[in-house]
Amino acid sequence: MLKIKNYVKVKSIAEAYELNQKKTACVLGGMVWLKMGNRNISTAIDLSGLGLDTIQEFDDEFVIGCMTSLRTLETDERLQEYTHGAIKESLRHIVGVQFRNCATVGGSIYGRYGFSDVLTMFLAMDTWVELYDAGRIPLSEFVNIKKNNDILVNIIIKKESLFTCYLSQRNTKTDFPVLTCAVSLIGEEARTVIGARPGRAMIVEDTKGILKNFKKMTRKQREQAIRDFAEFAGQMVPVSGNMRGSAEYRALLARVLTKRAWETVGGMKNEY
Repeated sequence: MLKIKNYVKVKSIAEAYELNQKKTACVLGGMVWLKMGNRNISTAIDLSGLGLDTIQEFDDEFVIGCMTSLRTLETDERLQEYTHGAIKESLRHIVGVQFRNCATVGGSIYGRYGFSDVLTMFLAMDTWVELYDAGRIPLSEFVNIKKNNDILVNIIIKKESLFTCYLSQRNTKTDFPVLTCAVSLIGEEARTVIGARPGRAMIVEDTKGILKNFKKMTRKQREQAIRDFAEFAGQMVPVSGNMRGSAEYRALLARVLTKRAWETVGGMKNEY
């Protein structure tokens, strides 16, 4: 059972940050996961009055407020055009529309949940987080930082030349994913992200340079590089088993989804 002693709808991020320094305080977000746990909260901090539920587009970036709902992300035409539908694909399986109307992007990113489709997708882009105290840091760095009492204010997606694809495997349509995969070409950088391992999403470093100069490869070279990298990813990504799938199954999925996603980005097939 969730027990809240005091509820405060803050008037500024500074007020929220000050209140959140107590270990027993908590930022509410959309409360879709929080309410399912057993916890005593001394001060529940509500950010809903700060106007942080919008998506702003600028010449060089998108700025997404932490209180923006997953449904708003899913239906934003500008983001769908920029990601070629990948963001929508990463969100459409998450429980249902009612749930996505409540769940926030800030809660999904700050929570760094192992099962998070959202974290997998955002790691595949040039994404930064804006924290009240620490300022802007890359999401790829933030994902590995130990949780603290800072406040996540915005999520920033830098606008670069982007080709991306998102895939996931689920045992049933609205269940947690067995494995998630997002791949992208960010400018000249080839990036692969695997999540729900069942640990939190991680970037698979191409230490062998298999996908280097992917854009300049011939179709035959791409096909071979994709096969080689899919095998490499299956070997390099740490996986384990749980009630949704064994470690062996996840290792196989890592190979298969990586291959399919890169074939989509490489123009060999269309997953959407």
